[in-house]
Amino acid sequence: MPKDKLIGKITHYFNNVGVAVVNLNGTLAVGDTIQIKGGERDFEQVAASIQIEHEIRQKAKAGEAIGLKVAQAVREGDSVYKK
Repeated sequence: MPKDKLIGKITHYFNNVGVAVVNLNGTLAVGDTIQIKGGERDFEQVAASIQIEHEIRQKAKAGEAIGLKVAQAVREGDSVYKK
């Protein structure tokens, strides 16, 4: 079984809307399963919506900062892995 790939780090979390800003160092597409780990947080979810500068996208690549709706509260520095 392949090891999960680190694709980014969370740089900000908007608690009021449940959206994390993720700086990507890999690719991510709508429908990909991701895992977010950090501190006591460790959960999986499907990337249902990706936004860049308030524009909805189907995929994003390394070097981009995206807005990602998350299922649970996260913190700056949490790691995002693609399953």
